[in-house]
Amino acid sequence: MFCSLLMLLGAMAQKTVISGVVVNSATGRAIEGANVTAEGLSVVTNGDGYFVLKSDAKIETIAVSHVGYRLKRVSVDGLSAENQKIRLEPMAIQLREVLVVADNPRELVNAAIRKIPQNYSPVPELYRCFYRETAMKRQHYICVAEGVVDMYKTSYQKGNGRDGVAISKGRRLLSPKRSDTLSVKVLGGPVAPVQLDVVKNTDFLLNSEELDHYELKMEVPTSIGDRSQYVISLTPRVKLPYALHFGKLYIDRETLAFTRVELTLDMSDRQKATDVMLIKKPLGVRFKPKEMSLLVDYRQGADGLSRISYIRTTLRFNCDWKRKLFSTSFATFCELAVISSTNRDVQPIRGRETFDQRDAFFDKVDYFRDPDFWQDYNIIEPTESLDKAVQRLLKKY
Repeated sequence: MFCSLLMLLGAMAQKTVISGVVVNSATGRAIEGANVTAEGLSVVTNGDGYFVLKSDAKIETIAVSHVGYRLKRVSVDGLSAENQKIRLEPMAIQLREVLVVADNPRELVNAAIRKIPQNYSPVPELYRCFYRETAMKRQHYICVAEGVVDMYKTSYQKGNGRDGVAISKGRRLLSPKRSDTLSVKVLGGPVAPVQLDVVKNTDFLLNSEELDHYELKMEVPTSIGDRSQYVISLTPRVKLPYALHFGKLYIDRETLAFTRVELTLDMSDRQKATDVMLIKKPLGVRFKPKEMSLLVDYRQGADGLSRISYIRTTLRFNCDWKRKLFSTSFATFCELAVISSTNRDVQPIRGRETFDQRDAFFDKVDYFRDPDFWQDYNIIEPTESLDKAVQRLLKKY
């Protein structure tokens, strides 16, 4: 199975602009969430496999990677109209590589936890990120909000108490139909990378007490970029007063750094799932949880340290009103992609500028109006379906 990347090169002022689409060459399907990096910058492909990367400097080389494939580096100058296709080769991993730890995945996870101080930044850092949240009612979008945010993180040797997020630039769009108004507030928002950074906030999952609640199992190994990964699945093995998760942990075979975390909330007890997902709802509305999933990616830098690079939450639920016969399905999606980071002259985000869990991103940004809103910012390009939905909503104002 191979992937292809269609590269379209252009220039805007003195900017270098590279755009393209990543697809599976065997099936023709777009590959969502592929990482495209160059010169200290990073973007992620959207649901259509499309990306745009902008840089102040000339880009010599790009790197494209996805779970299960070998990292591919390509010289931008070497691309031509006749040679625009780049293939990502799947990485073959021998099962014998995991035999040493196959009988004790818990010890492997414990070893990776012990190495967190070595594998992640020992100093404060500031990240420039793109954030987007959307809400859907049945099959149509009712809310879109997106922006550029700054995220401050202290050393990974400390907790996340001083970590914070501030909005640099943002915009919003809400369906004008009153029947589309969704006053239910669920888990998510720009603070998710602070709360759900599983490696830094070890109280969430990666601690002895929480791990005791799960059965851990070695799965078939894979690769991320050019690095081999152990894969360990988690399955709840006890009943607790709160909901647990099903999931997978990806651990770098060489450094033992956590590189990817995939979690899905156990929905077997509706009330426990509701307690996790729901923050606030109006009286008379019945909330029925359907799905909550979390994806966190970490990427190794040139200095050998791993840093959070992408986080996505998906929530699906139904709401009904006591006097209505049928319930209505809703879905919310939040994603944050780290575009760049620095540890030079980094200062904490001031209290009054820090985004709080109680805040709504939608209430702190302006409406969609300016066609040149993003200018030279690197963002996750909207999918074709989202772009069409935005255009339809704009016409209603």
